[in-house]
Amino acid sequence: MISLAGCTAVVATLSACGRSDSDADTVPVNVFAASSLTEAFARIEAAYEGEYPATDVVINFAGSSALAAQIREGAPANVFASADLATLEAAIAFGDVAGPPQVFATNTLAIAVELGNPKNIRNLRDLAAPELIVVLADTTVPAGKYAAEVLAASGVSVTPASLEQNVRAVLSKVALGEADAGIVYRTDLASESNAQAVDIPTDQNVVAEYAIGSVTSSDDRPGDAAATAQFIEFVLGPAGRSTLEAAGFGLP
Repeated sequence: MISLAGCTAVVATLSACGRSDSDADTVPVNVFAASSLTEAFARIEAAYEGEYPATDVVINFAGSSALAAQIREGAPANVFASADLATLEAAIAFGDVAGPPQVFATNTLAIAVELGNPKNIRNLRDLAAPELIVVLADTTVPAGKYAAEVLAASGVSVTPASLEQNVRAVLSKVALGEADAGIVYRTDLASESNAQAVDIPTDQNVVAEYAIGSVTSSDDRPGDAAATAQFIEFVLGPAGRSTLEAAGFGLP
């Protein structure tokens, strides 16, 4: 169970992060997954490897658009799990991922505020207050696109202090007290003890669809096609669905 997130060059990840000699006989499945899936996919990884001990799942978490770009450049991925359907469909159109995409989870947005909500933020309209420090994900990643969509639909104009490259960076700034508020996925707040959620009503919210697919094979993408398909089946099956539901995701 190795995380690729600490490597600076993803294309060189397998050589840089390395595998121990004890892993030499295991079959690798290299999973590129949206950062909002971190806790849920870590649990799925453990459950999958418990059932299939001859397989070594290696997960790289980042913003969906960054992952798609890395795959486009030939990064050693076998599975791509995106936080939105459009990013995966674009990867399919490029020929980087085999279609059709399979939606495996849903999510909604919430406003993240500091614990105790010291700024008394109650709704999206409050985020327009000029004295507030608001951070958002960049619109190149799904969380940023969704946030822009809900703000525009509600007629709220926000000038963010920063635009982050993934949704976890937004939550981190709020939790560390570097921002008063941010818009994140509802599930992100389940694992953060220094921030809390302000709900966005259903009629003002969006439903994010998470989609998964197998990366098309090439010589620089080590891995086993059967193990790749088996991992995707596991995510889509009862064990994966129950893990995702327990983490607060909706199910399609």
